Amino acid sequence: MGSFGMPPGFPSSAIPESSCGYLLQELKLIWDEVGQDQFERERILLELEQECIEVYRRKVDSANISRVRLHQALADSEAEFTNLLLSLGERSFPGRPEKLTGTLKEQLDAITPALHEMQLRREERVNQFREVLTQIQRISSEIAGDQEDCNVQVNEGDLSVKKLEEYQNELQRLHKEKNDRLRKVEDYMKVVQNLAETMGMDSSKIISDIHPSLLGSSTAKQSKSISNTILERLNSKVEELKAEKHKRMEKLYRLGKALTNLWNLMDTSFVDRQKFSYMNMFTSSASIDHKLRPGSLSIDIIHQVESEVERLDQLKASKMKELFLRKQSELQEICNKSHLELPSESQMDKIMNLIMSGEMDHAELLVIMEEYISKAKEEACSRQDIMEKVEKWMASCEEEQWLEEYSRDETRYSVSRGAHRNLKRAERARIIVNKIPALIELLMARTKIWEEERKKTFLYDKVPLIAMLEEYTLLRREQEEEKQRQRDKKKLQTQFAVVHGSSFGPRPNTSTARPLNKSSNSSFSYASPSIRRESIISQHQSLKNNYTNKEANFYRGRIKLQKHKILNFEEDAASEISVIFSG
Repeated sequence: MGSFGMPPGFPSSAIPESSCGYLLQELKLIWDEVGQDQFERERILLELEQECIEVYRRKVDSANISRVRLHQALADSEAEFTNLLLSLGERSFPGRPEKLTGTLKEQLDAITPALHEMQLRREERVNQFREVLTQIQRISSEIAGDQEDCNVQVNEGDLSVKKLEEYQNELQRLHKEKNDRLRKVEDYMKVVQNLAETMGMDSSKIISDIHPSLLGSSTAKQSKSISNTILERLNSKVEELKAEKHKRMEKLYRLGKALTNLWNLMDTSFVDRQKFSYMNMFTSSASIDHKLRPGSLSIDIIHQVESEVERLDQLKASKMKELFLRKQSELQEICNKSHLELPSESQMDKIMNLIMSGEMDHAELLVIMEEYISKAKEEACSRQDIMEKVEKWMASCEEEQWLEEYSRDETRYSVSRGAHRNLKRAERARIIVNKIPALIELLMARTKIWEEERKKTFLYDKVPLIAMLEEYTLLRREQEEEKQRQRDKKKLQTQFAVVHGSSFGPRPNTSTARPLNKSSNSSFSYASPSIRRESIISQHQSLKNNYTNKEANFYRGRIKLQKHKILNFEEDAASEISVIFSG
């Protein structure tokens, strides 16, 4: 209660109306006028005192909180200042007071400018780091070929000048690598453009297919891609174009040599050669890279030269075909004249196919055909003596055929024009025919000697000559035997007719006795008393077919068949005679 009392000696008129004492005095006057009891007055005054204490306590607590905040702000400022010094890599800052004195607010006001300065320096350093790291990331993305990430994270824990210099050194290294890669890209692009221009290609399309950014100058929005993948693609494309260039050059070298050879072979005029004068550079083995002009290795040029070579090849093939046919005719004439076996059709067809396909040149064809002709002439020369005797044998067979036909002519002794000349020829023919066995024997001996010397069979139109002579000898022997049997049979029939006529009297001319059927001899036309010319020719033709891939067993079988026919004929004749006698 005493706390609300007025100070002693303090006049009531001096108390301001807004003060607590004045208000308390006013309250007492009111209580006195009202007649408030003392207990109630003390209770109210106690409540007022408690309320005042609460107000003071709140004020003290608020003041205490403000003091704590100032302490905390000062500590935070000092800690932030220290961290900024550490992150910026500095040991001290000249604007910072060495020792803080005065009230908290004075101390905070003293450190705030230095802290603000340090914050500005940190922001500036962060921007420097961000700029360097952004460039590093952008160049690294270009080198790696990845998409650039716009979010650059700066490590604010280390913003020292040393770290910044490390990043700047890394940035310089990346700039150097980027420049080196750009030079490589430019070099590759120049090579691609030169190669494409030489081969008549569109370099822009080739470069665009590798990467669109390579076309045109680099800009801020789109720079030339310099990644390892792009460099590998450029290198691969350069190697591919170089290989294609080498391939085309080699092709033009071959075409140039072929064109020159064809020109020389076909004796092409100078005017026609001038159309392909640019091919002269491809006829030498020296390097011609410095002579190549734009489009000199284009597909159109190659197609033009290929068409010309193809045209000349066809013309060459046509002329070579004519040459081949002439040589083949010459070879065939030699073989036909000497009755040699011609080279197989498959060999001739093979040569013709090589000519038409262009795989055989003029010199090779001449060598092959001259070799065939030389061998044919050589063998024809070695066969000449035998062939002369074969022709003599053939001529003797013709005389034998004529003599047989002359002998069958019943009017040969009649007095007619030219009869005496036929008689003289018949005498000469008999002399020639009598010499045939000796000629055959000599021919067989010469043929065997020829075969022993050359270790092969002597063929006459693809038929072994020895076999032909043996067949002729056998047939001639059988013919003589048949002629003898016919004479004996005729003699026997004559005797039978004489005996039969003496026993039963003369018989009319219209005897029913079966005459010998000429057809029985016709079946043995090949075994007639003399050899006809056509028999020899037909025999020669049949032997060409019969002796192919057959041995002497065929002839033995044929001889047995002829003997079997002769025995059957003898049995038929004997049975006929026995019937006649029994009749």
